[in-house]
Amino acid sequence: MITLRRTDSDDEDFKALVKLLDADLAIRDGADHGFYSQFNKIDKIRHAVVCYENGQAIGCGAIKAFSDEAMEVKRMYVSPEGRNKGIATRVLTELEDWAREMRYARCVLETGKRQPEAIALYEKNGYRRTENYGQYLGVENSVCFEKKLGN
Repeated sequence: MITLRRTDSDDEDFKALVKLLDADLAIRDGADHGFYSQFNKIDKIRHAVVCYENGQAIGCGAIKAFSDEAMEVKRMYVSPEGRNKGIATRVLTELEDWAREMRYARCVLETGKRQPEAIALYEKNGYRRTENYGQYLGVENSVCFEKKLGN
């Protein structure tokens, strides 16, 4: 049975999954990891989702305010045993629903070129590539996306 739970960054299951995400990204990002990790601190994230399969935490994601009308999707991860089951789409959809409930008009996000499965996930879920924003301007490995939520 698959269940989703809304929580925040103090949640122990969320923290454990983010630790696994960071270990994976350290390998994928290589020398660039230090640059990216400075923007991925999880303290004070008020909107996180944890996905469970038969009571075991297998996926997560979060959103945080990016602007008055946009939320930024952060810390998306699905453990190896949870992959290819639609978990990431379920987490992403829950985050988008939460953003809509708070009257945000769109979601933005950044991912890396070395994460082709993440790029495919976002494209499959209606995100379109945009110019890199903020701290990702001019960063060769970064790919930025946005999706209008349509309240």
